[in-house]
Amino acid sequence: MSVQTVEQHTFGFFGSLPVVVEARAVQLSSDGGLLAVRAFDDQIDYTRHFVACLNDARDPDALRHSLREMVSQRLFGAIAGYEDCNDHDGLRSDPIFKLISGQPPEGRDLASQPTLSRFENAVDIPSLWRLHEFFIDAFIRSFETPPTSITLDIDAWDDPCHGDQQLALFHGFYDQYQYLPITISCAQTQDLLYVALRPGNMHAALGADDDLEFVVTRLRRAWPDVQIHVRGDAGCGVPWMYHVCERLEVFYTFGLSANAALKRWTDVLVDAACYQFEQTGQPQRCFDEFWYRAGTWADHRRVIVKAEYNPQGSNRRFVVTNRPIGPLGPAVLYDEYAERGESENRNKELKRGICADRLSCGRFVANYFRLQLYAAALNLVNRLRRLCADPPPLTEFVLNPGAAVPVHDPSLPVAALAGRERRRYHNYRRRLDPLGEGHLETWRRMFLKVAAEVQQSARRILVIIPSHWPYLDWCVRIWRKLARLGGAPRAVT
Repeated sequence: MSVQTVEQHTFGFFGSLPVVVEARAVQLSSDGGLLAVRAFDDQIDYTRHFVACLNDARDPDALRHSLREMVSQRLFGAIAGYEDCNDHDGLRSDPIFKLISGQPPEGRDLASQPTLSRFENAVDIPSLWRLHEFFIDAFIRSFETPPTSITLDIDAWDDPCHGDQQLALFHGFYDQYQYLPITISCAQTQDLLYVALRPGNMHAALGADDDLEFVVTRLRRAWPDVQIHVRGDAGCGVPWMYHVCERLEVFYTFGLSANAALKRWTDVLVDAACYQFEQTGQPQRCFDEFWYRAGTWADHRRVIVKAEYNPQGSNRRFVVTNRPIGPLGPAVLYDEYAERGESENRNKELKRGICADRLSCGRFVANYFRLQLYAAALNLVNRLRRLCADPPPLTEFVLNPGAAVPVHDPSLPVAALAGRERRRYHNYRRRLDPLGEGHLETWRRMFLKVAAEVQQSARRILVIIPSHWPYLDWCVRIWRKLARLGGAPRAVT
């Protein structure tokens, strides 16, 4: 007598052919693209260095899950969009997650949610300080030769809380209970050099001078001759930030909040922009620079003002800087400051893409570790993104009929573009280089989220992905780049 042991469900929406759904014991995963990220991680020893910063006070004879295994679960889970420990109750049997965490697909299950939660809550404060060193050391190791100059962007951002987390306090500006993390990132590489969790009711720049001094000191220890430029919005544009930058001999450009005196002194510039707009009908930007001393400042400092006039009316913005005015005038310095808006994309990726706003542990120290874990996950993807980037040359952009705009000198580097030219080029690049330019959600859609069947035998572990996957070509490109660097997979046909 035949016994049916597999449950089936039949749907009749396809005419005469029934659609039968059957559950079978096969090793399938929806995150096949993570294997390449794990291969890249092994090449740069990123997770290994991260784990080396952590204390493990557990009884060695009673261990079942290593620190490396649990960090891999959480780090790669965050990259794939699994934001919390709860997700790993379902992922602990996933064959791809077993592979990237160091277990065979048919081996034991990975750590469960309670085990991962105990791990996060067991991290101590000395480990958090060593992780601060880890981020800067990893950044330094990413350069083959010391850079001549780097630009650091410092930002504070709100992280709303919805529970009883320690030090989740009310902030009047954001009108919510929250944390107020701070990040320091590199404009050239988009890496996060420093990330710290802070109570929710702090001033944006409180303690930022100590954080900046820590980063600059560590960088100067490795690169004594590097020129450093620091940028921040008006929240960080306070006297103690000016003082630390001047004492450390770094250039700075900070936003400056307008006041009655600044507005009164720049009304003439706004009138000039208005007159030019009325004469031409085109939006106008006028710039000027002058020395200014607020009542709380010990010295005069250079201020740059931008006055705009367009159909929506007037707009003026101020920045304070110690950078010398070059031959091209204050407009170049202001536009270079405005480019710090790209650092907001890193905050967006960290907060939304990597789910760093999921700081739901009760203990402040545990949430601090979570934030560092999420930042490490974003940096790992960013390093791979830089490896895979393939931006089209400016000459190709100029000659393309669908993208061409007047460019004074096609031999110039892309960094020399400004305004409309720069925006058009980056839109052009996004079409041709979606992974090198893409945010984390683009990576998940085009690379990480692919169905994979895992077959384990005595001779090998075979991972099968669909040949009709629409983004297979991009996947193959990344495999080949990893193979040239010495990582798996080594053979691509």
